[in-house]
Amino acid sequence: MKAWTVTAAAEPSEALELTEKTLPEPDTGQLVIEVKACGLALPDVAMCRGTYRLMPPRPFTPGLDFAGAVIGTGPGTSIPIGTRVMGISAFYLGHGSLAQQCLAREGATYAIPDDMDDATAAAFTIAFQTAYVGLITRGGMREGDWVLVHGATGGTGAAALQLAKAKGARVIATAGNAERVAACLAAGADIAINYNEGDFVADVIAATEGNGVDLVYDPVGGEVFERSVECTAREGRLLPIGSASGRWGVPACDELTLRNISVVGVLPSGYPRETMLALHEDLLELHRAGKISASIDHIADFAQAPQYLQAMADREVKGRVVITCS
Repeated sequence: MKAWTVTAAAEPSEALELTEKTLPEPDTGQLVIEVKACGLALPDVAMCRGTYRLMPPRPFTPGLDFAGAVIGTGPGTSIPIGTRVMGISAFYLGHGSLAQQCLAREGATYAIPDDMDDATAAAFTIAFQTAYVGLITRGGMREGDWVLVHGATGGTGAAALQLAKAKGARVIATAGNAERVAACLAAGADIAINYNEGDFVADVIAATEGNGVDLVYDPVGGEVFERSVECTAREGRLLPIGSASGRWGVPACDELTLRNISVVGVLPSGYPRETMLALHEDLLELHRAGKISASIDHIADFAQAPQYLQAMADREVKGRVVITCS
């Protein structure tokens, strides 16, 4: 089969090499997936650059999200051959979904509903599960809360914006230009702020009548995360999701203590299978009701993967890019 492989640390356009690859036999609990579509994400960029924390040894195939069909099963699995599934690949073992076939743990896969196409399924799992675990499971979001979503036109930011609105929160979204601000408002944000045209902290304080927000959902990190403490309400929660800026934020502890603000880590893994299935079904119900949808900017051919992953690295993409792999 054909697979995009990273052999050395570089920008995506240079790091990805098209190779012929044979997967190992699936181990206990593993499935072999014929990949129909792969959802690109910023962790793929970080893996190309050699900066991702969960990066496998080189050479490896990146690609986290996928949609496809089961074509092989390891011991201890129960999903039948031919089942359409979406989920998260075994990228951490080097057998990611930016390929015609990948490996996946059965526990990281979910049946694709009949009314969901492959591209949507490939852009759904990680973005919305991260948003759900962040906002609801870890953040304790309630109806009527004020939620600040940074990077709200990115993959997980767009998912968080939609999910927060679907669950009855009030959303302030930040983005980097007028076009992205308009996209945030079109997606349902109550207020959208261009952080390149002013001070988002002052704008958030004004919008919340001086109180600040109850939750901050932040895939950006760095100074954005650190300054978000200034516009977080008493007993609010800061949710560090990622570090698209290049580093994680380090907020001042005295600022946290003065207003009993919590920093709550978010990683949608390690939960019991039953918990994740229930979470996923809740998300699918919201999708069926038209309250959330995968934010897809481009659907591209397999041969275009390096070009579009580089576009993500260069921040030329809103939402997700899906690569068709079959």
